[in-house]
Amino acid sequence: MRPLLPLALHLWRRRIGSLALGILLSVLVLGAGIALLGLSGWFITAAGAAGLAGAGLIFDVFRPSAGVRFLALGRAATRYGERLATHDATLKVLADLRVDLLHAMLRRPVRQLMALRGSEQLQQVTADVDALDGLALRLLMPFGAAIAVLSLSGVMMWFMVGSATTTWILTSFLVGTLLSFLVTARRARRPSRLAHRAMWALRMRLIDLLRGQIDLVLSGRLEETRGKVLAAGARLQAAQALLDKIDRWAAFLIGTATTLAATGVLVLAGRAALEGEIAPQFVALGLFATLALTELAIPLARGLSELGKMTDAAGRLQPMLAADQPEEPQQGHARPQVAEAGAPALRFRSVTQQIGDRLLFGNLSFDVASGETVALIAASGAGKSTLLDLAAGLIPCRSGDILLHGIASDKWPETERFSQIGYLTQRTSLFAGSIADNLRIGCPDATTDDLLRVIETVGLGNVLCGRAGLSTRLAEAGRGLSGGESRRLALARLLLRKPGVLLLDEVTEGLDEPMAQHVLAGIRTTLPQAAILLAAHRPAEIEFADRIVQLV
Repeated sequence: MRPLLPLALHLWRRRIGSLALGILLSVLVLGAGIALLGLSGWFITAAGAAGLAGAGLIFDVFRPSAGVRFLALGRAATRYGERLATHDATLKVLADLRVDLLHAMLRRPVRQLMALRGSEQLQQVTADVDALDGLALRLLMPFGAAIAVLSLSGVMMWFMVGSATTTWILTSFLVGTLLSFLVTARRARRPSRLAHRAMWALRMRLIDLLRGQIDLVLSGRLEETRGKVLAAGARLQAAQALLDKIDRWAAFLIGTATTLAATGVLVLAGRAALEGEIAPQFVALGLFATLALTELAIPLARGLSELGKMTDAAGRLQPMLAADQPEEPQQGHARPQVAEAGAPALRFRSVTQQIGDRLLFGNLSFDVASGETVALIAASGAGKSTLLDLAAGLIPCRSGDILLHGIASDKWPETERFSQIGYLTQRTSLFAGSIADNLRIGCPDATTDDLLRVIETVGLGNVLCGRAGLSTRLAEAGRGLSGGESRRLALARLLLRKPGVLLLDEVTEGLDEPMAQHVLAGIRTTLPQAAILLAAHRPAEIEFADRIVQLV
């Protein structure tokens, strides 16, 4: 419960108007329901009594029946408005929560973002937000409405059936209802969590099955993966069946408490009516109004049955929302001073790095001047990509300094640093959309001529000729292009930014020798003054460099 309360307050502050409107309409619906059952019950009882007494001809049936019709129609209309308002408030709350979470994730340092697996993190956040859809709809608004209606009902009962009967009604109903809530919250916590986890596992495994059917068939693991999907579905059904059983027990306890309260009305209010302390018709009104109190508790019991999954989800999401700043403080909040005159664009000074107990390189010092190309040469796994990560500021070095335009890299605010540096990593990211959409991620203001120019620079002009050009649509993750074409498109997007320092890792991977030379020449032509540091894997890249740095 602890992480759920601050999250509920956060959501309440964001949408207090929508939630208050939902509560108000819920109060009207519940109040109309209690009044309708009380009036119709009294009307039927009074009409029957009048008939038995031979006073049927003089009994006024018109005004009570008009009241019943008014309450019934009013309740139906208000119920429609209440559904619209409460669901609208819930959707707005969830939309706000998703936006807040995305903003919180984007405020994290790049180092932390790189450690996340995008699909799993997104699926987890999506599942957690979905788990919280009942927070507003089944807890916040029903709880507020129940408190208001119960208070108003208590006041009305006090005037109709007296203090003793009202005290009995409220005490027995509240004790039984709270007992039901306690049992539901405790017993449903574990199966609610299991259902949530099973739903997340089912979603992830089903996505893996749909995305990787061909690979699964070729590897002979299709049936095994199907079995995992079915197993997750079976766990979900089992947990849901247990939750349904707990819901039935909760309804039984609430019904028992309501019956006990109604019995007290018959005994206490009936005796008061016989003694002339209250009017007889108030006994029927109090009895049926008490029976209608069940409507207050049932929605809350259903919401409490989901408390386990909501608490787990809030426990994961609340720390993200609570942190105004990233967990790892941003270094260099102030804008750096003006770069040193004549300083190299990139300087490594006695840099040492290791992974675990393994030393990658030590006391490494070299410069990359503006307009210069430096190639890193080493055996596979010797640290070329790690050195590029250090240059980009994605990971800290064990010792030594890395200077960007003469200023320590960690003194640059992250946004400023990445405005100076362009980095083509081994794993590039494209998204569903057109070629132009993917390119303009790097430079939203780029003109069509700019896009066509950079496409020709990386040798993709002929590839797009037989398609729809810049309007060519790519599927999810950029599917529709080969591996080499995807890397060249990512490189084109990077060149549009015109960074002063360019870091390239496997820039010509998947290209034949002529195309590799064309792409490398195009990079230098597009960015003649950029300092280029590349991890060289092929002869064309080594020949392209002005200087070579050997990692030992």
